[in-house]
Amino acid sequence: MKRILFQGDSITDCGRNRDRLDSLGGGYPNLVGCYLAGEYPGEYECINKGISGNRIVDVYARIKKDIINLQPDIMSIMIGVNDVWHEVNHQNGVSAEKYEMLYDLMLSEIKETLPELKIMIISPYVIKGTATEDTWDVFRPEVEKRAAAAKRIAEKYGLPFVDMLTKFDEAVEKYPDEEWAADGVHAKNAGKELLKRAWLECFQNHFVE
Repeated sequence: MKRILFQGDSITDCGRNRDRLDSLGGGYPNLVGCYLAGEYPGEYECINKGISGNRIVDVYARIKKDIINLQPDIMSIMIGVNDVWHEVNHQNGVSAEKYEMLYDLMLSEIKETLPELKIMIISPYVIKGTATEDTWDVFRPEVEKRAAAAKRIAEKYGLPFVDMLTKFDEAVEKYPDEEWAADGVHAKNAGKELLKRAWLECFQNHFVE
């Protein structure tokens, strides 16, 4: 059985029970896990280690416990919106330059320790909502910088990249922002489904033999 690890912040965490390794929370990891269980019974074990509020520095700080020690076969990482959000609200964010530097360092350590690990890089995203509209002129361009950095990291290591910033932009052209994420960040059901479909498309194109 192959082990799939979901890594990220609250969008990934989504209320999971951190005392249970099999708890996938209420977000896209659970939707993906349910799909894979039905489509490939007994072939994949899904683990969610996303933690609400995390920035790139926080994921890097737990690289040993929550990535390397788990010995996953496949891993997706979506991180970056809190690197902006924490700066907007608390002046405790992570600059775009440091975000890219730490992401690069983290990937190099992971690849060195787990050379066979297949990794999917997912960009952070933001749309207009109750938590983002008032600071949109800062929020949007700064998230764009992290998304671009995540893409460069994916290209550097030859990893598949999922551009969720563009996918959410396209989604809000069809239906209002609040249908996808009421606060502009945390996905509602439609947003979770969008994430699930994007994740599975990448998975099936790159990781299914």
